[in-house]
Amino acid sequence: MSKQARWSLLLLIGAVAIAAAMILLRPQPEEREDVASVPLVQTVPYEVSSGAIEVHGSGTVLPREEVTLGAEVSGRLVYVNPGFQEGGRVPAGAVLFRIDASDYANRVRSARADIAAQDVAVLQAQEEMAIARAELDRFSSRESSRAELNRSISGNDYAARILPPEDLRSNTAPQQAGSGEEPNVLATREPQLRSAQAARERAEAQLADAQLALSRTVVRAPFSGIVRSENAAVGTLVQPGQSLGTLVASSTYEVRISLTEAEAALIPDLFRAGGSRVPAQVMLDYGDTTYRWSAFVDRVDPILDPETRTIDVFLRVPDPSRGGVPVGTGEEASSAAGPPLLLGSFVSATITGGSEQAFARIPLDALRPDNLVWVLRSGKLEIVPVAVLQRTDSYAYVTGTGLGEGGQVITSSLRTPVTGMQLRAESGDGEE
Repeated sequence: MSKQARWSLLLLIGAVAIAAAMILLRPQPEEREDVASVPLVQTVPYEVSSGAIEVHGSGTVLPREEVTLGAEVSGRLVYVNPGFQEGGRVPAGAVLFRIDASDYANRVRSARADIAAQDVAVLQAQEEMAIARAELDRFSSRESSRAELNRSISGNDYAARILPPEDLRSNTAPQQAGSGEEPNVLATREPQLRSAQAARERAEAQLADAQLALSRTVVRAPFSGIVRSENAAVGTLVQPGQSLGTLVASSTYEVRISLTEAEAALIPDLFRAGGSRVPAQVMLDYGDTTYRWSAFVDRVDPILDPETRTIDVFLRVPDPSRGGVPVGTGEEASSAAGPPLLLGSFVSATITGGSEQAFARIPLDALRPDNLVWVLRSGKLEIVPVAVLQRTDSYAYVTGTGLGEGGQVITSSLRTPVTGMQLRAESGDGEE
């Protein structure tokens, strides 16, 4: 055997020896108990109760009162309120603009002069009527005396030989009959008096019209409000009916929200006329802060919307110019820095409702398709069908017999959920 072959054999024997030594000296593996794989889930506790529940909606802030201001008489504008400009605020009763009143003041003076002239005409007619009645009374007295004289004529006197008594009596009979008739109404001058009185009433009506036209040369604000638009300037010649601006009442706004029939059913006495005010709140996102205002249900449209099949509810917001209260703070917090409720803004609203059924408020992530909820009880999964009463961006109000009195609802996802499968909560106990 050559020298090279011997070195190769020795190396092989050494490698085998080293391998055998490593096998003999290796440590024994640690024995561990085989643990079954149980999915880990996230849970949130919930409670089942009944009573107050919030009904959520959204809508646009609308003016409750809005009026278009215009001229009722023609003329030239001689004054425009400096606050009467778009975005300006004007108090109730403030003079917004004036129209040149010279012509209308002259009409008032002319109408008053006509009344004074008609007063003289009425007085004259009254005096003429009194004179006419006195003349008629004297004439009637003379006719009565003549009739008595004719009745006293004897048949043996000289007149009787000229005219037989029977003929005399027949001729005097019409006079006697006429003496008892009423005099002609025109002779009493009464129609002339009535005509003068009617002319005076017409002059009074003309004076009232002139005074009304004069008062309409001054236009005042019917309520405290905000000027939405304006189109008036000193020197402008206006005509009756011409629009000069739009004023929105700032004392009260309203928000129109649409609710489904199921949501409207959660609000007690919603359709009862003259019922108590149902409290509500209106929220506006301004910058990175949400502000809220107190409101109440003002009225409900009893006609179902044919397109959306929803019910329109109108919320009234009193004193919307008051700064809103930041959400999450108390009413006593200062609202001086809060913005007013902006007209035309899109807001969210909550109405205080209630449910006689037992319900639970769960995170929206815990509501599964087909209105199913996964509940963890005693470390096992239970799939519970529920009915949704109200849904928000974060929570859902659900009811169902399988919810019990409370428990843990699963918010995380599972690949193949099966009723009764073993689960572990993040807390490690998996208990209710």
